[in-house]
Amino acid sequence: MQAQMLAPAAILIAWSLVMLFWVAGTRFPAIAKSGIDIKAGPPGGRGQNLEGVLPDKVNWKAHNYAHLMEQPTIFYPAVIIIALMGASQWDVLAAWFYVGLRIVHSVYQATVNVVMVRFTIFFVSTLALIYLAIRAIALTLFHNPGVLA
Repeated sequence: MQAQMLAPAAILIAWSLVMLFWVAGTRFPAIAKSGIDIKAGPPGGRGQNLEGVLPDKVNWKAHNYAHLMEQPTIFYPAVIIIALMGASQWDVLAAWFYVGLRIVHSVYQATVNVVMVRFTIFFVSTLALIYLAIRAIALTLFHNPGVLA
């Protein structure tokens, strides 16, 4: 069951890279269209400097990419812990549920971005993550290798 538990994490990694390319594919043309010369800018510029300069809809993709670098950092170790300790079918289902909702959240934020709808998707995905965190704790805290010997 280890591979089945790790597969959602692999998909979320790939999805994060899709979002990275989506950011680049929308930001660079928008920068060119705005007339900004990124070569002439001050050194150390950041994507945040483009807030209020590029259209909001362009920046939404970058906002989502940043989100994919935040909460999923809890998801990845939880999935690894559960895979190492022995995943159940419910753990695998919760991991897929989390990843599916994160992908839906990404597409929604990058295109429509109504905050209350986006928050609801985020909140429900967080419930799956809470389940995974509790399972990781339970599998490690209550693990008794002597019982199996």
